[in-house]
Amino acid sequence: MATPNFSLVPHRGVIAVGGPDRVEFLQGLISNDTTKVVPGRAIWAALLTPQGRFLNDMFVVDGNDDTLLLETERERAAALAKKLKMYTLRSKVTVEDRSSTTEVAVVYGKDTPATLSHQDAITFPDPRLDALGTRVIAPAGRASALLAQSGLVEEPLAAYEALRLSLGVPDGSRDLTVEKALLLESGFDELNGVDWKKGCYMGQELTARTKYRGLVKKRLFPVSVDGEAPAPGTAIHKDGHEVGELRSGSGGRAIAMLQIEAARSSSTLTADGVRIVPEIPDWMRLPT
Repeated sequence: MATPNFSLVPHRGVIAVGGPDRVEFLQGLISNDTTKVVPGRAIWAALLTPQGRFLNDMFVVDGNDDTLLLETERERAAALAKKLKMYTLRSKVTVEDRSSTTEVAVVYGKDTPATLSHQDAITFPDPRLDALGTRVIAPAGRASALLAQSGLVEEPLAAYEALRLSLGVPDGSRDLTVEKALLLESGFDELNGVDWKKGCYMGQELTARTKYRGLVKKRLFPVSVDGEAPAPGTAIHKDGHEVGELRSGSGGRAIAMLQIEAARSSSTLTADGVRIVPEIPDWMRLPT
């Protein structure tokens, strides 16, 4: 894209975590280091089950009002807020689902500014990849007008989805199976979603063991599809054997969970009779 554009991302919502213990509270729960969050700089992280399986993904950003804002899946935000409240115990923390009063947008394109400044919005570079641009949390119904004032042109969500899929970046439970997915099968290490030096957090033991024992044998890959992508969940086969399944997709691109050996193979992969071609993006590190 020649100029930066923006898309509203309506399936993302916002939870506010406030109180003097908010940083320490989240530090013991999520996969990344909450102390690294400062105005204009966010982290990407996950909440896991005690057994180390995926529950929720989130961007954590300074809310400029003595809160940390968690940008997460809108349809699952209320349940996440309820779960966080269960963990507060004696911590001086408040948890509020603000999804009904906020909206999320993404600014992306060749000349996307490193930072955007809007008095009525929270903006931060996507901490996963520079190519994913800048994310914006604005009051509900205001994002389009605020970004248009900066000379940006609104595009449908499908335009941003095409970028995300081409880079092979997962999008919450659309790509990570809840209570089953492992972070290291899902790109969280290379995409800056795990801090290996922070203290313990829920699910940390399995995540660390997976890394240091080299247990990852399958993972998410971007794939191109000869034709329209089959439905999410469609099995992928190689030489008559199932080697993975499709996750989110649009048009001729998708995310797929694949055995690493199959993704590296020169053999033809198919899903519902459609040819699938795995790609290995520059950011991805595979075992030798």
